[in-house]
Amino acid sequence: MRNTLVRDVMTTEVVTVEPSTPFKEVAAKLARHRISAVPVLDADRRVLGVVNDADLLLKQEHLDTEASISLVWSRRRRRQREKAAAVVAGKLMTAPVATVSPTTTVSDAVRLLLAAGVQRLPVVDESERLVGIVSRADLLGLFTRPDEAIEHEIMDDVIFDDFGMAPSRFFIHVDEGVVVLQGRTERRSLIPLLVRAVHDVEGVVRVENRLTFDEDDRDTGAAMVYPLVRS
Repeated sequence: MRNTLVRDVMTTEVVTVEPSTPFKEVAAKLARHRISAVPVLDADRRVLGVVNDADLLLKQEHLDTEASISLVWSRRRRRQREKAAAVVAGKLMTAPVATVSPTTTVSDAVRLLLAAGVQRLPVVDESERLVGIVSRADLLGLFTRPDEAIEHEIMDDVIFDDFGMAPSRFFIHVDEGVVVLQGRTERRSLIPLLVRAVHDVEGVVRVENRLTFDEDDRDTGAAMVYPLVRS
């Protein structure tokens, strides 16, 4: 199981709205479909922004602030008040938004989702048109992978195929996605590369590095030949 792509886990039937969609209709769609956000699309299905339940709840928060507007409000607070006064999706939405392509790896999508601090990412094609959506729940499926499958991939695909090392030199134990990596590499410089490659295996939660080495090549000044790790 190498490099699962966003297109393998994304939802293709996406609830969307237009910039002119009224506040109450947006709220009704969220409630009816039991979702927390909807992309806002233009006439060509390009993503303009996203309206989430937090954007809608701002209206309730700001109902009684009309007489207490502070000159020292932050830009963020002023933007929140503008959203609270909005009556259509185009004024409610958060924009711009982070998006991914269908061919983005799940690992990269997880990193982007966490960096952006969002619950879901619109998936767009080469023309920036919406083709799906991927959520944290979709991506968390990555971590339900059986330990045995993870162990086999580390031994067969990473250690043997990518690094060209004999699996007999290593002992791998996987428990609930936590990998204990023991054995000997030929050169010390390979250890951090191997640990990183193992950590990138889908379903790995943490790697405990207990590796040793035959040769300390850190200070030899000789050119090092690194393994070709597939992306």
